[in-house]
Amino acid sequence: MADQVTITFPDGAERQFPNGTTGTEIVAGISKSLLKKTLAMALDGVVMDLADPIKSDVGIEFLNRDDPRALELIRHDCAHVMAEAVQQLWPGTQVTIGPVIEDGFFYDFAKEDPFKPEDIAKIEKRMQQIIANNAPFTKEVWSRADTKKHFAAQGEHYKVELVDAIPEGEDVKIYKQGEWLDLCRGPHMVSTGQIGKAFKIQKFAGAYWRGDAKNAQLQRIYGTAWANEKELKAYLTRLEEAEKRDHRKLGREMDLFHFQEEAPGSVFWHDKGWDLFLSLISYMRRRQQDAGYIEVNSPDMMDRTFWELSGHWENYRENMFVSETEDERTFCCKPMNCPGHVQIYKHGLKSYRDLPLKMAEFGKVHRYEPSGALHGLLRVRHFTQDDAHIFITEDQLMKECLAINDLMLSIYKDFGFEDIFIKLSLRPEKRVGADDLWDKAEKALSDVLDEVSKRSDGNVKTAINPGEGAFYGPKLEYVLRDAIGREWQCGTTQVDFNLAERLGAFYIDEKSEKRTPVLIHRAMFGSLERFAGILIENFAGHLPLWLSPLQAVVCTIVSDADDYARDIHDKLRSAGLKSSLDLRNEKINYKVREHSLAKVPVLLVVGKREADEGKVSIRRLGSKDQTVVDLDEAIAMLSAEATAPDLKRKATAT
Repeated sequence: MADQVTITFPDGAERQFPNGTTGTEIVAGISKSLLKKTLAMALDGVVMDLADPIKSDVGIEFLNRDDPRALELIRHDCAHVMAEAVQQLWPGTQVTIGPVIEDGFFYDFAKEDPFKPEDIAKIEKRMQQIIANNAPFTKEVWSRADTKKHFAAQGEHYKVELVDAIPEGEDVKIYKQGEWLDLCRGPHMVSTGQIGKAFKIQKFAGAYWRGDAKNAQLQRIYGTAWANEKELKAYLTRLEEAEKRDHRKLGREMDLFHFQEEAPGSVFWHDKGWDLFLSLISYMRRRQQDAGYIEVNSPDMMDRTFWELSGHWENYRENMFVSETEDERTFCCKPMNCPGHVQIYKHGLKSYRDLPLKMAEFGKVHRYEPSGALHGLLRVRHFTQDDAHIFITEDQLMKECLAINDLMLSIYKDFGFEDIFIKLSLRPEKRVGADDLWDKAEKALSDVLDEVSKRSDGNVKTAINPGEGAFYGPKLEYVLRDAIGREWQCGTTQVDFNLAERLGAFYIDEKSEKRTPVLIHRAMFGSLERFAGILIENFAGHLPLWLSPLQAVVCTIVSDADDYARDIHDKLRSAGLKSSLDLRNEKINYKVREHSLAKVPVLLVVGKREADEGKVSIRRLGSKDQTVVDLDEAIAMLSAEATAPDLKRKATAT
């Protein structure tokens, strides 16, 4: 072992230190004020405890609260403090697992009595006391035997099981904060006081040990923590806004859909919701036809052997619904459309002149999701994909991927999404195909991503996601940012050098030789159910007129205007507008409130005066103002507004 190590600082300066020097010692030697601000260090980009010894030549960075990487540390430490607070308040409670998650953290506890809503304030108060004590975080490496003996003596049986799950050869790390300790990989900040005051316990929930419903049920506590109180307040405000926009609540108010326990993860679409669903399909069908796609339909259920050939049985079995018939055959509800599309492609000899062949389907797919993961339209078991598969030669790969990108961005723009983030997801551990084919596919999508970024002048943000590709190929994931800043992953472009060959698909090239086509898997909305939920939340139920399942309601003020209201309704319907009548003997303010709650975008209010003058009073959703115009003018204006963006472009072009 070398006596000295060379440390490279962010400005490029290099200095030598004795081997085993800690980050704490290096920072202290630079400045006491810097030491006070520093939470942790990163060695060659890997975040570590500031007190860790440095035993090789590395580049070093010091993390303060302003560093984005510090947020995970703050949340991790806050989770440990929460666990200590719970065990202080309820001795005998077992601590299990407590990871950092998006926007916060959780910890699962084994506790005999359930937590109560009033316990949140108690836990937060005790956490504040622990943070104020500013106990240092210290790390120790214990033997497996000593670790198991300690936790068994404390009655922490779940921790004993976790020790057994640590791979052989990996250190068993124990982190202490004062007298309290936990089994943890780390890293942590210097002390509990660095967590600060910007945290909040959010809710209690049920959970199963290791996420398996066959195991014991635990109690989960969710919390959030931020670098400062301004960020915490902004986050809580976003949560309040998100709650108002919850598509499940709006779906009830707008009478769009419902769910039942007898069909978990499957949507019961009501007439208005189905109208929205069909509007999405109609729009996408037009865009695909204009882009040269053919539309097909493949079986919902196919024999198990088919899925074994495709690789799904080996790599996706846990997500599939399987059925056995009396003749002892095993069938699978399709989780994806791609194998069926390959069969359609194989029906008839294909030449290189037939490629690219773009095959689309609004296919129903079935994927098992744990019941705890189901979430309205956003996470279901039975859904429709706007799926497509493009069979191409290798030379056509870049051109087709770019064409998909251009179409995808245009579609999202039509729905009001222009803040797009594209992620390149690379090979997962569990996959099919040779590494050289994966190298080729990843290189192709990397080149596409570079070209997309170049074309957008850097306006489209990009990132790399190691290990997140599909089991058959890497993919580009299109992430949309909504009206309140949330991100939604929707479209994908996946390059696959494996499936067509596994299923025996080929084409005849210009030399009359058999060649395997490259397969591009492509979805724009992704799941139509999920995209509908995203739209409802993005617009807070105030859907654009062209998407609204009910575009206008004609409301009467007095019964003398009933005949005129019927005439308006008929003319609206003749103009292609989705209209209904409200002739009830109710006060107009009552009618307005009711239809506003149902998110009807336009109310046409008529009384005797409007009937006599051939006019209507237009009231828009979310506005107290009303405009009186001639009936013909109102119909022309609403008809133009209710025309889908792609149809408007066509009309303008002609």
